[in-house]
Amino acid sequence: MDWWRAMTGATLNSPKLGSRLNRSPSLVTGFNFIRFKKITEVGIKSIYSHGLRSLLTVLGIVIGVAAVIAMLAVSEGASYEAQQQFRDLGASNILVKSVKPAEVEESSRSGFGPPQAIVYGLTTADITTIRNSIPGVSNVIASRIVKKNVWNGGLNMNTDVVGTSVDYPVSRNYNLRAGRFFSESEMRDHGNVVVLGDEVAQALFPIDNPLGKTIRIDSDYYNIVGIMESEGFSNLGQNQAGSSNSAPSRVFIPFTSSKSRFGETTTRQTAGGVESETVELHEAIIQVEGQDGVIEVGEIIDQILQRRHKDIDYAIEVPLALLRQAEESALRDQIVAGAIAGISLLVGGIGIMNIMLASVTERTREIGIRRALGAKRKDIIMQFLIEAVILSGVGGLIGVVLGIVIPFIISAFWGMTTIVTPLAPILAFSISALIGVIFGIYPSIRAADMDPVEALRHE
Repeated sequence: MDWWRAMTGATLNSPKLGSRLNRSPSLVTGFNFIRFKKITEVGIKSIYSHGLRSLLTVLGIVIGVAAVIAMLAVSEGASYEAQQQFRDLGASNILVKSVKPAEVEESSRSGFGPPQAIVYGLTTADITTIRNSIPGVSNVIASRIVKKNVWNGGLNMNTDVVGTSVDYPVSRNYNLRAGRFFSESEMRDHGNVVVLGDEVAQALFPIDNPLGKTIRIDSDYYNIVGIMESEGFSNLGQNQAGSSNSAPSRVFIPFTSSKSRFGETTTRQTAGGVESETVELHEAIIQVEGQDGVIEVGEIIDQILQRRHKDIDYAIEVPLALLRQAEESALRDQIVAGAIAGISLLVGGIGIMNIMLASVTERTREIGIRRALGAKRKDIIMQFLIEAVILSGVGGLIGVVLGIVIPFIISAFWGMTTIVTPLAPILAFSISALIGVIFGIYPSIRAADMDPVEALRHE
């Protein structure tokens, strides 16, 4: 009876057992740290004596805790990526884009009818009205986007040539890898200068440094003054031509140069012949003073354009509103992910309860002897609760370690962004410990409620 000697320091045959119990009632009826320590030692011995059963019980908690942390990390990473795209657009910015009217687009795709000249989209007059009539608008950056072949000797790349102003990179949170953006004087002088996106630079200059060299667009040569970074760009949506909005795949020239070199009319081959399009401005970034009025300004812009345009040939994006939607969606996703992972913890808790119930049955005679020797109901409850908490606590600690490691493995091998927040491990471990208590209560009470006489008869 090692467990009894651990609890009392006596043997069952000791003639001084009765007097010892009488002299030391605290060992039986009271509670102190020494008594708690002894009960804990008995619980640990019981766990070690059933190693395989304890291991399987711990495994359920490990999987549950690790799943909670890993799933929350993946969800948090995906949420961050989505929200970062909207932040890159500028929380105090409003994007207005020219969009070909749906009925015109459908007609073009069908290939029926004679070739037509299409006029649509934003105009300079629209931008002037927005700039002058809406309080809170601090700046408007207009852009023209033309699809062109860009040449460096025998190397060429078909890409977007963006004619814009000097404030464009700041408004879109774009950074330069090398060189500079074009200046106000180059804008005024219709300068033949160009800033390359990183992808374009690598395609046209796979070996040489592009800075200071020239590229050809149509029949004009442009001096390369800067190169955009390849990282950190939003890629939301597409422009009117279906091209990517990502800066690394574009080139940038002064707005005045684009207008004077390319004009406002572009042509393209269709099934029915040649189609011409006239678009003054392809997109505009409206910067608002502060974030409080961004959504309201976006609504005013929509009202102005509705009055000025017969067809819905524009689209308005308010990154702040989209960001808030993304944050709400992220919260819902995290709740769902946490709930799904929490099911694993629940299963682990049920496993603990089943194991403890089986342990109660196996240890019926042990429980009966302890009760016969003076152990109180609370002593039995405490021992089985301690065993359940130890199992869930150890499983929780191992699960926390795995839950932190797994997201790093996912990021390293699959390139996914994962973020382990400090709250996730704390929450997962706390839940695991709580589960140990909750699912350990019933087996503990069942053990404590055993009739000592009936328990002693158990074989």
